[in-house]
Amino acid sequence: MFECRTFISVKEICQVLSVSESKSYAIVRDLNKELSDKGYMVIPGRVSRKYFEERFYGVDSFEKEDEDGSL
Repeated sequence: MFECRTFISVKEICQVLSVSESKSYAIVRDLNKELSDKGYMVIPGRVSRKYFEERFYGVDSFEKEDEDGSL
């Protein structure tokens, strides 16, 4: 089966964050609403993996610190 690395699904969010399926759906809805408000097209039940990681882990800030050598 093909695994999509571009989007993260509700089931994967359940595993990554150790939350219930209903909480995962709420997270996806909130993130998709933010993206939709910015003018992006969204897919119900999935969210951009990159956006998810930015919002939950602050990926951009880690990358910038690593480039500076301060991490």
